[in-house]
Amino acid sequence: MTSEDAVEAGRPRPSAPALAPDTWTPSVPDRRTLRAEVWLVLWVSIAASGLRALLSLVDSLTKGTPLRQQTQSLIVTYVADRPWLDVLYQGTRIGLSLIPVLLVIHLLRRSGEGMRAIGFDFRDAGRDLLKGAALAALIGITGLGLYIAAFNLGFSVRLAAVDLSGGWWNAAWPLLYAAYNAILEEVIVLAYLLHRADQLGWRPWQAVGTSALLRGAYHLYQGFGGFVGNVAMGVVFGVLYRRWRRVMPFIYAHFFIDAVAFVGYVALHGKVAWLP
Repeated sequence: MTSEDAVEAGRPRPSAPALAPDTWTPSVPDRRTLRAEVWLVLWVSIAASGLRALLSLVDSLTKGTPLRQQTQSLIVTYVADRPWLDVLYQGTRIGLSLIPVLLVIHLLRRSGEGMRAIGFDFRDAGRDLLKGAALAALIGITGLGLYIAAFNLGFSVRLAAVDLSGGWWNAAWPLLYAAYNAILEEVIVLAYLLHRADQLGWRPWQAVGTSALLRGAYHLYQGFGGFVGNVAMGVVFGVLYRRWRRVMPFIYAHFFIDAVAFVGYVALHGKVAWLP
């Protein structure tokens, strides 16, 4: 080491200046970055699931068995003889699947918009809950009719009843899965996508149509009936979201629909002739 090196080594290194809280102004990324962000978020969440659902439908169609004679389980039991391990499997599946939602929250906060930009908060909890309940009643009854019609026409698979026996965890899973489905789909495929679509300059019909088609693709494993029903639901949700600009009513509605479908199907299966 030379004398100059020794002197340089002895000098204190300048530290990076700390940013004061009010000197950093968050902003929405440029269009190119924003477009890449949207595609990445979709492909690690809904779009990837939609592709798997499409492959599942192709598998069902190539089996040679009519769709209405095939059964699709909504909730899979991983380790039936060891309930504690099944609980860990189910909890891990739900937790990991919600990470894209955390990514969306992070991206919105990083751009300075926050969760309020999509109405993902409890500022108007009472009104959101009432809107969600009304939507659930409307969409749920209509959706049930579409499912029964599609099943009888051979366009949908039979949905397997959820087993609620065997322990408290089996009764809790339908509600947890209903909450997981509601948060994942409505935050990403509805609120986040439509919010970013507006910033990218998409036309309203393009944004709502893309959101609805993604929602339908996500449910292709149920057959063509599930696809059509969820596209219709996506259009209704998309139009209303653009008016309300709050995602919470749709999370509530989706939760109510799935919770009633999971639990109600168990209660009515085999007891009413018109239910597949």
